[in-house]
Amino acid sequence: MHNLKQLEVWFVTGSQRLYGTEALRRVAGHSKEIAAALNDSPEIPVKIVFTPVIKSADEVSALCEKANQSARCIGLITWCHTFSPSKMWIAGLKRLRKPVLHFHTQYNRDIPWATIDMDFMNLNQSAHGDREHGFIMSRMRLERKVVVGFWSEPPAHKQIGAWCRAAAAWNDWQGAKFCRFGDNMREVAVTEGDKVAAEMKFGYSVNGYGVGDLVQRVNAATQSQVNALVKEYENIYTIGTGANRNSLREAAKIEIGLRAFLKEGGFSGFTTTFEDLHGLAQLPGLASQRLMADGYGFGAEGDWKTCALVRAMKVMAAGLKGGVSFMEDYTYHLEPPQTKVLGAHMLEICPSIAAGRPSLEVHPLGIGGKADPARLVFDTPPGPGLNAAIMDMGNRFRMLVNEVQVVAPEKPLPKLPVARALWVPKPDFQTAVTAWIYAGGAHHTGFSRAVTTEMLEDFAAMAGIEFLSIDGDTTVRGFQQDLRTNEVYYGLRNGFTS
Repeated sequence: MHNLKQLEVWFVTGSQRLYGTEALRRVAGHSKEIAAALNDSPEIPVKIVFTPVIKSADEVSALCEKANQSARCIGLITWCHTFSPSKMWIAGLKRLRKPVLHFHTQYNRDIPWATIDMDFMNLNQSAHGDREHGFIMSRMRLERKVVVGFWSEPPAHKQIGAWCRAAAAWNDWQGAKFCRFGDNMREVAVTEGDKVAAEMKFGYSVNGYGVGDLVQRVNAATQSQVNALVKEYENIYTIGTGANRNSLREAAKIEIGLRAFLKEGGFSGFTTTFEDLHGLAQLPGLASQRLMADGYGFGAEGDWKTCALVRAMKVMAAGLKGGVSFMEDYTYHLEPPQTKVLGAHMLEICPSIAAGRPSLEVHPLGIGGKADPARLVFDTPPGPGLNAAIMDMGNRFRMLVNEVQVVAPEKPLPKLPVARALWVPKPDFQTAVTAWIYAGGAHHTGFSRAVTTEMLEDFAAMAGIEFLSIDGDTTVRGFQQDLRTNEVYYGLRNGFTS
């Protein structure tokens, strides 16, 4: 799993030499105190590192270059305690390749009414120092997040924490590798996309590998390895319907082989397709579920965009409760007044979203032409959640998010042998589904009860892609207008496409 505390966000304070040595000493002291408070906040999952106060253009450039070269640094938090002339930031910010959060705060919470004098005013100038700082990033068209609030208060920490999680996921994508066993499901459009454009935009690569390469690793699994893994299954899951030892041993062999392949290649995630299973005894259902639970990305039917998104959401959710899974909108419950969506897949839903102990079962699949596959069966607990998708729209990538309320099934589902989640989409079924379809939203998604819309919006901003949210305030008319406006904006920016 992902340990975000190994990553660093650098706290950078802007000032200038005009104020003299004593003032700068106090600025540095205040900055250290703020950085320490952020580092200690339970809302912020990464290490916050104080850096020396910036006083010149050369110092800005040196720090930005150092941040670019640091494997641990995933972004900068900038703050101007005093006035920091914005022209001195230009060269450094032009070089910077890490995300930026502009924290607009000030050291003192309250005006000291009885003692305030010009010395205090000259030192505590964030109110207009940060406006100068904000101007240059706007003038440079630099994408960043702005957080406004007092540095010791939890609401500010929560916003900063969401951004840090997005930055960790963005950092994870840089140089990541995803492998595809087989191609996309035949004739399906939305799971296709431009992998070259994706690598240029997102920093990860996607390449295909023959199922035979996987089969070699599967066949190399030893008896002792298989026995140990089956014993692990029996210890941590409830052994349910049809779970005969032969089926579990085949599932274990596939998991061992798949893990070996992913580890050897340094992959962050993978895709499979039931149309290409040559040499495998069964569809890798249980293996996919368990690998997702360990932090790998996954996409069914060759869906590499959702695979990469699930991986990013796994990183964002590190240490949080609620889980992340590959998901598919499967069928509806159209009974008013609360129409619902049943999400599931043939097999591959991550047990990180399970309510209680999953049941390990073996059932016929009816697709793929292979032996009955093993899978974990469970429901998802009630609570707020979301579905997210990324689509290739030709001249841009689009991220679409729908906030949902997960609910308990109205009745048992004794004949549905798959993991599943039932939810009510926000703001209501008709509006949400209409907007999703107008936006070209995919049927495969990353589902989570841990990741928030704010994290995904921050992530989309770092990636420089379109972001659309369907939430409690969405109307179809307003959403359609956003689509039209975005079409013009991205057409002018990237070129129009048919």
